[in-house]
Amino acid sequence: MVLTHDPDAETLDLMRPGGAVPLAVLQEANRAVAAEMLRQGVVVLVQQADRAAARRWRDAWQDGAGGPAARRDRSRLLHGTEALRRIGVEAPAPSRPEKGAGTPADRLVRLFASEDGAAFEACAEALIAQGRDGVLEQAVRKVAQRHGEEAAEDLSLELLALAEAAPVGPSGWAGLVSLPVALPPDALPDPAALAESFLACGALPEAASLHLLPHWYMPEAIATLTPVEARQTLLALVAGEAPAALPPAAPEALAQGGFGVLLGLQLDWDVPLWEEIAEAGLPEPADEDAPPTPEEAALAEAFDRWRGMAFQAFGGCVPLALVPLSETGAEIADFLEEAGEQSSVLREIQDFVAVARQEALEEEVVCLPRAEEGQLHLTLYTRSGRLLDEITLEAERLPLPATEMPALLEAIVPLVSRPPGSA
Repeated sequence: MVLTHDPDAETLDLMRPGGAVPLAVLQEANRAVAAEMLRQGVVVLVQQADRAAARRWRDAWQDGAGGPAARRDRSRLLHGTEALRRIGVEAPAPSRPEKGAGTPADRLVRLFASEDGAAFEACAEALIAQGRDGVLEQAVRKVAQRHGEEAAEDLSLELLALAEAAPVGPSGWAGLVSLPVALPPDALPDPAALAESFLACGALPEAASLHLLPHWYMPEAIATLTPVEARQTLLALVAGEAPAALPPAAPEALAQGGFGVLLGLQLDWDVPLWEEIAEAGLPEPADEDAPPTPEEAALAEAFDRWRGMAFQAFGGCVPLALVPLSETGAEIADFLEEAGEQSSVLREIQDFVAVARQEALEEEVVCLPRAEEGQLHLTLYTRSGRLLDEITLEAERLPLPATEMPALLEAIVPLVSRPPGSA
């Protein structure tokens, strides 16, 4: 959560003309809010207003861009003890996970099996911060022995998910992300150019900023990262350094594996302001079953457009989705499963055209494709204009967005833009 600190009465008066609330009262309220948030385990960030920033905020409200969110200032965000010192609050002593009987690995295993998720995360986070990969590996082995391999895999994924994100970086929260790409068989796309085109396509929410490294990385190398190595990679990227635990991939290895990964650091600026919480209440948890919002739908559409462009411009590569680093393997596995279904669609189209050619006898067969409402309609004619057959395919079965399918269809059948023989 972000608190806004007004350092003097003049700055405060720019935002609240007339002094309805004294400066001392607002500063004391900030200290009380910060103390309670810290007690609840909430990370408190502070942005200090200066008079120029206060004028900008005031003007934003007057121009109709307002609401409390207009007071967000990314360039003046303070973290940690510096933030708390600025508003006059003493930083709490670092919490230590409660100790119990047995080894650290035993404690982690017990907490993993319990329903106390906060205690498990605190214990795991402490071990990750201390660099104790050996303890974490021992806990995974113990879970495998006691609860089975599937539970051990769940623990491994949870540890990696904890390690790949942390309250670090200029926004107060940063995480490792990956963009897996199915590579074309002949020439590798330029990773820097592909990353640049993605960052410019408009598929990222306004509250997120993303930096993609200009190198290819192997999915197998990501899969073998330990939690401590993942955290070290995160901290290296935050510091602007190359990740020692994850070297770039060799071109020959990428060509053999078929997939490359663009590695990224994503900053989350969507940290709520106290003014927003005081006005509208706590943010509601995300509902995974809710239909996409208009903003989410627009971002998904921008990504689909970019993916089609990337396929054309970068030699037939197929970008998958931007996912947390720990989900890289699952994203590739889902793609391969879908690719099997999609290849069957291509075979279905080929068979559809082959049957029409038999019916057309000696005449050439042409296809009129139409993308409408999440579907692809294909109508086959002879070159002279005789209707042969029609088929409708759902968009989710296609290897590309319906509007991008003509690039693939041209390799199967000649395309036309209107029915042959029509005026």
